[in-house]
Amino acid sequence: MHTRPLGLTGPESSALGLGCMGMSGMYGPADRAESIATLHAALEAGITLLDSGDFYGMGHNEMLLAEALRGKRDRVLLSVKFGAQRGPDGAWLGYDTRPQAVKTACAYSLQRLGTDHIDIYRPARLDPAVPIEETIGAIADLVQAGYVRHIGLSEVGPDTLRRAAAVHPIADLQIEYSLISRGIEDRILPACRRLGIGITAYGVLSRGLLSGHWTAAGPGDLRARYPRFQGDNLAHNLTLVAELGRLAEDRAASPAQIAIAWALAKGGDIVPLVGARRRDQLDEALGALAIELSPGEIARLEAAIPPGAAHGTRYAAPQMAQLDSEAG
Repeated sequence: MHTRPLGLTGPESSALGLGCMGMSGMYGPADRAESIATLHAALEAGITLLDSGDFYGMGHNEMLLAEALRGKRDRVLLSVKFGAQRGPDGAWLGYDTRPQAVKTACAYSLQRLGTDHIDIYRPARLDPAVPIEETIGAIADLVQAGYVRHIGLSEVGPDTLRRAAAVHPIADLQIEYSLISRGIEDRILPACRRLGIGITAYGVLSRGLLSGHWTAAGPGDLRARYPRFQGDNLAHNLTLVAELGRLAEDRAASPAQIAIAWALAKGGDIVPLVGARRRDQLDEALGALAIELSPGEIARLEAAIPPGAAHGTRYAAPQMAQLDSEAG
C-alpha cells in the first residue's frame, strides 16, 4: 500500500481510504458481521484511513468501528465528521457547530469510539449561523488538549478554506470528486493546493453510477432521494459510463477500478475514499492501485464524461442549498 500526505500539515495516509457510512444503513440494510470483516480486511490490506461521522446511524457507525478496532486502534487514522443534527426518526434537522456543541460532540464520539483521540475532526458542513473561525477555534482547543490531532473540513468553498486556515492549519478537505462530479476543479482544488490542504475525495464511484454494478436504490437507500438517481436523469447518467466500460475492458479491469484509478491519477494530494461495505467490493477497489492510466487514457475518459455532463444535482435541493462548496 502506497501512502500519501494529507496536505502539508496532516498525517500520512494510505493511498486509499475506507468510507464507512454504508455500514450504518445509509444505503439500506448492512450486515454487521460482514462490515466488521471488511474493516479487518482493509487493515490487513494496508488501509489506514477510516472515515466516519457521528450522525451515521446516530452513533451506530462509531460503535461499529470501536468493536472492529479493539486492539487495533494504533493502526488507523480515524476521520470523524460532526455537526449534522438528526431526530429519533432519522430526520435531518440542520447543523450545529457552535464551540460548546463542537466539544460536546467530540466527547460523545470519543466515548463511542472507545479512544482517547480522533485523528482528523471536521464539521460535516458549514453552519451558516456560526462563523467558521469560531468552529475551528473550538477544534483547535481540542487539538491543544490532545483530544484531536488534526483539523479537516467538508464541502466548503475557497473563502471558507482561507478563513479556516488563518485560524489553524487544515489537513484536508473532504469533498465529492469523481469523473461525473468534477466541480472542485475550477476553484476549490486550486485553493486547496495554494493553502497546502489535501483532498479526501468521497463519491469516487458517484455512489455506484460508475461502478459497473448499478442496481436500483431499495428501501432505506438515500440515493432514491437524489435527482441524479431519478427517472430520465438516471437513464442519461448511466449512458455516460459506456466509455468507462470500454476502457475497463481494454485494460482487463472493472469500471470501478478505472474510476478509482482516475481519481488517484489526478494528484498525489488526493486520497480517494471507497465506500466498500463488503469484502468483495473492497477487493475490487484495491485492484485500482495496480492500474496506472496514461495521459491519453485520462483524456479519453474526460472527453467521454466532460464537466457538467451529468443530469440532476448530486443532492436534493434543500441539501444543495446547504453546501458552501456550491455557493457562488
